[in-house]
Amino acid sequence: MEITPAIPEDRQVVDSYGPGRFRIARTDYEGPVIVLPGRVLAWDVSDLSQLAPERLAPAFETEEAVELLLIGLGPRMAPPPKGLREAARARGAAIDFMETGAACRTYNVLLAEGRQVAAALIPL
Repeated sequence: MEITPAIPEDRQVVDSYGPGRFRIARTDYEGPVIVLPGRVLAWDVSDLSQLAPERLAPAFETEEAVELLLIGLGPRMAPPPKGLREAARARGAAIDFMETGAACRTYNVLLAEGRQVAAALIPL
């Protein structure tokens, strides 16, 4: 009996991550990315100091609705800058901060559940 949910082939599943890179849906990416269920975008945030509400816009300015945005902060958890939760709420979404590995794993689980999730990921 198969108990893991099937994820449609066209979904952007995070296959692996490592220092400076991600493998998503069998494609390699260098540097920070925003992962949406249907596509991957380059992201211009390389560390926590650059994270600001306007830098989250690419996650929300797509045809794909986002109900939860996961922010992978790199190898360690740190306090997020002020205003980010409010910026996400203004767009009708919740936001959660965690280290990047946890964000990748959580994104995959929520994607498998059919949730409207996105992940903005700073590499390890």
